[in-house]
Amino acid sequence: MADGSRTGGACRSVIINGFTNSVLDPDAPMLGPVENGGTVIANTAPGCWGPMITPSLRGGHEVTRPVAVEGAEPGDGIAIRIRDVTVTSLATASGHDSSPEGFCLGDPYVAARCPTCDALWPETHLEGIGQEAVRCNVCGNPVTPFSIVHGYTVTFDDTRSVGVTLPSDAAEAIARDAPHYAALPDASHQHSILVYAPSDMPGALVRMRPFLGQLGTCPSKAMPDSHNAGDFGAFLVGAPHPYALTPEELAEHKTDGHMDIDAVRPGAILVCPVKVQGGGLYMGDMHAGQGDGEIAGHTMDVAGSVTLQVEVVKDYPIDGPVLFPLAEDLPPMARPFSDVERARGERLARRWHVNALEEVAPVSVIGTGANLNIAIENGLERAAKLLDLSVAEIRNRATINGAIEIGRAPGVIQVTFLAPLDRLDAVGLGGYAREQYGL
Repeated sequence: MADGSRTGGACRSVIINGFTNSVLDPDAPMLGPVENGGTVIANTAPGCWGPMITPSLRGGHEVTRPVAVEGAEPGDGIAIRIRDVTVTSLATASGHDSSPEGFCLGDPYVAARCPTCDALWPETHLEGIGQEAVRCNVCGNPVTPFSIVHGYTVTFDDTRSVGVTLPSDAAEAIARDAPHYAALPDASHQHSILVYAPSDMPGALVRMRPFLGQLGTCPSKAMPDSHNAGDFGAFLVGAPHPYALTPEELAEHKTDGHMDIDAVRPGAILVCPVKVQGGGLYMGDMHAGQGDGEIAGHTMDVAGSVTLQVEVVKDYPIDGPVLFPLAEDLPPMARPFSDVERARGERLARRWHVNALEEVAPVSVIGTGANLNIAIENGLERAAKLLDLSVAEIRNRATINGAIEIGRAPGVIQVTFLAPLDRLDAVGLGGYAREQYGL
């Protein structure tokens, strides 16, 4: 659905009300286009657990339909200013998972099956609550590609600042009215994970700090949404289902839109690579909060409203995302120097006849891979290519003026460091750094 006046065939704003079937397909029609500099607004569905227990969905999430951005061509980037991320769910459930045998064709995220009637991607319905509530429409038997080993149901306060995990009676009461408490959007197809009613650690108080686990551009070949990254994407290599890829195809087509990086939140600026005409901006998998690493494999997935402003960056030099986090989200060594620090540095430089201190700005380059070591190498190589520096120099800069941060185990990282501002200017990103950090 598009909303707003058109200029040259493009809308000033686009409102998204629809979702994919968990596959990002560059051949499917896109919404929009939205004009360069325009606004995209969406009501997103919960990611991870809901789609994971909905076998007819062909990926681990339920993301929005992609939107074309006017003027975005392969080889460009799209800069996304994240204006707002607001949780609309009243409650959610999550936990550490296991995958019972027999309920998938190679990958439970992508190719769920009913082991009784052997239907692949079966349509299902709910009968009651609990971990066997999802039933095959054909044979009536439970279909559970995933189960919760240790989990919790959490409800949020009216200000959406804290949550509390619930005992079993409260979790079961919420499970009986799961769509309401999950605030599932009307167009969502998923079963809410609230029907599982997990309650293994009641009474935990948690902070809310919402962000988008999925935000990016459409890959250039049809790909399950949760696998649009180097770590989960590795599961597609040689897979027995129709979405199998070779290693070369994965590297060529993915855009690393599935990051689960907690700094992708309101106020941040994210730059994403464009691999198809129009870019195909999409989003989803909102998290109510998460620590670095998402080490349980899942966190508090929620529905929510999102407002983004988009802008085309011509001739973007790398194939992955770059993030300009909020200053408070930067690691200590990568924060801009204060006036006092700068003055002290200039005095020291004069003493040792250093002609001038370089002008620098924080930048965070995303790397992904089958494991964290490969992801780090990928991030270092991307940073080197972005700034036309050697990998050795990036290693040094990230060591003395930065950090390697974990977005998600097993293989999403951030190489965050103070980069030469003239190098960012050379690739059209210096203005975003100045805007973000008041330089």
